[in-house]
Amino acid sequence: MKNTLLAGAILTFAAAAQAELKPEQLGKVLTLPEKYPPHWIIVHDATFFHMLDGRQYVIDADAETLPEQVKGMFNSSFIATVNQSSVRPEMYVAETYYTRGSRGTRTDVLTIYDKRTLEPVDEVILPNNNRYSGMPNQYAHTLIDNERLVLIFNLNPATSLSVVDLEERKYLGEIPIPGCSLAFPTGERGFTSICAGGDMYSVQLNADGTMASSARTESFNDIDNNPLFEKPAIVGSTAYFPTFLGDMVEVDLSGPAAKVGERWSLRQGDDDGWRPGGMTYAISDAEGQLYVLAHPAGYDGSHKDPGVEVWLYDPATRKRTARHPLKTPGLSIALTRDAEAPLMIVTNIEMGLDVYDAKSGKYLRTVTGFGQETPFVVHGAR
Repeated sequence: MKNTLLAGAILTFAAAAQAELKPEQLGKVLTLPEKYPPHWIIVHDATFFHMLDGRQYVIDADAETLPEQVKGMFNSSFIATVNQSSVRPEMYVAETYYTRGSRGTRTDVLTIYDKRTLEPVDEVILPNNNRYSGMPNQYAHTLIDNERLVLIFNLNPATSLSVVDLEERKYLGEIPIPGCSLAFPTGERGFTSICAGGDMYSVQLNADGTMASSARTESFNDIDNNPLFEKPAIVGSTAYFPTFLGDMVEVDLSGPAAKVGERWSLRQGDDDGWRPGGMTYAISDAEGQLYVLAHPAGYDGSHKDPGVEVWLYDPATRKRTARHPLKTPGLSIALTRDAEAPLMIVTNIEMGLDVYDAKSGKYLRTVTGFGQETPFVVHGAR
């Protein structure tokens, strides 16, 4: 008798729940705003364990619930590099495809996505099929010349940069950078690359994407003992490069060629043994403050270790202004681009995104469970 009553109660509850379900409206397509709100972020998930299926998520870092946080997603192939325009409602993805999925004829392509629909609207074929295929790096994909040109880093193993005109949707050619890597915006229409000999190589381009001039610095990067990290924080036209042992090196990128400036220590006070490290370890906010991910008890090889604090610096005085302890150790940091109330986003070691008030360091929430696997790079929306 008890079993019969229980079964009846379950059936009654199920019928009532089913009656409350409303039919889903089909064919409804939403669009995102042309200019994203200041606390939206672009999460680049390289899907490290199946790299042909990379993903870019648009996330509202202010929202409290998962349905409100996730605004959209689109795919990218084979550890792509990603950038976004601040003058056009577009995002740019340099990616690689094979005709048989993981094999067959290779095609490298720059795909142009509409930020409003997250749909591809155009593409430019990169004809030499030599695009860099390594862990995502924001300086492997660089916008210059008021975002008219994009430079895409190539490595096969010779190094070069493909030049694409984004307004004309046209591949312009390739600039060799032998022994050098990546591209940091320099001067009116140029770039600087970091080189294996400890120097830097700067190039200015003509309007058609061909080389106009080039120059090299003296060797200053101590590759064997205290090398520069390859991902600087850039404030205005000055790049701030942390070193493995905890220095900061300034490089002026305002002119046609890079000029090496001052070197100063990130360690201030009783923090001997602390070092920068992680995957994205230095970044700047809209006011020009520097943020550096740091860990204690550094050792030879700890440059990829997660950080337990984020240190803030005023580059004008070269002094640390704050230390933000992290709730969970982090591998990468990012910032939203608003000046008044920026958020700091930390990819933690559990592959969730911890959200902090950037100025006070107060922990706010963790964004997770949206399908992410290895969200190593996060971009503040432009």
